[in-house]
Amino acid sequence: MVKLFESYSVKGVTLKNRIVMSPMCMYSSHQEDGKVENWHMTHYGSRAVGGVGLIIQEATAVSPEGRISSMDLGIWNDDQLEGLKRLVSSVKEHGTAIGLQLAHAGRKATVDGTILAPSALPFNEDMKTPKEMSIEEIRQTVVNFKDAANRAKEAGYDVIEIHAAHGYLINEFLSPLTNRREDEYGGNTEKRYRFLKEVIDAVNEVWEGPLFVRVSAHDYHEEGLTPEDYIQYSKWMKEQGVDLLDVSSGAVVPAPIPVFPGYQVPFAEQIKHGADIDTGAVGLITNGYQAEEILQNKRADLIFIGRELLRDPYWPKNAAKELRTEIEPPKQYGRGW
Repeated sequence: MVKLFESYSVKGVTLKNRIVMSPMCMYSSHQEDGKVENWHMTHYGSRAVGGVGLIIQEATAVSPEGRISSMDLGIWNDDQLEGLKRLVSSVKEHGTAIGLQLAHAGRKATVDGTILAPSALPFNEDMKTPKEMSIEEIRQTVVNFKDAANRAKEAGYDVIEIHAAHGYLINEFLSPLTNRREDEYGGNTEKRYRFLKEVIDAVNEVWEGPLFVRVSAHDYHEEGLTPEDYIQYSKWMKEQGVDLLDVSSGAVVPAPIPVFPGYQVPFAEQIKHGADIDTGAVGLITNGYQAEEILQNKRADLIFIGRELLRDPYWPKNAAKELRTEIEPPKQYGRGW
């Protein structure tokens, strides 16, 4: 049996295969109001028609100041729900599940006004210095994640993914490179984890479905975190009810990253077995053979495809052909499949 096209079930949601479209920012909410536009409908709808098992929508901001750019999608107010509901319905119509990545950019936000972070350290010399968050601002941001999760439930999403990677706000709390606090939110591993812990608990108050977390398992810096450090974080997340970790790496501080096909897969494998939790592998996975090897060797449980799906919305069809198996075409495309 080809593992890539086996179903995967978690908390009452079944994916028809193990191919996941990674969240990738489109920066296409041109009215700067965080609302879905026609581009999003076409972009996500075409990948659903193309046959992926799960689409995880791009980083969607839980507050205006938490946007990476002013054209990010948002889920911080009820006015944004209409478009999100329309997008969810469109994707599900084609037999694909859809997830939402809840995000706050922290010090990497490029919007006007004050930006927030655990410590007042800019990402680099070209970016703004953030304001160190007060305890009240931390608590309010936790509430923002909870409110966003509640809206995601109302909109009909199948999965929520909390974005704790790539140097954005939650990642900034987790890493000692960006968290220099000396209060209950910084100073040691457990205290640096506290913000993510509170976000997960808050989301769980309103959300009963599958819960994923995206992590950056390696800081690529001698004083930063490594996959070994993330095993402890992962155990704590599992105890809190997180179902799967989407394992990426880097971007919390400027650092050179050795990039090659499958370069992040060993991190997913290490965390999967070290913390006994399901993982998703990502990072220059470009063909069916590569994806199948990862699954058959139990290195990860889901395959997250990013840029290759930008190049080819029908990647699942071509992967099936490589692996000498057949998948059901959309009935409208049967004659050309």
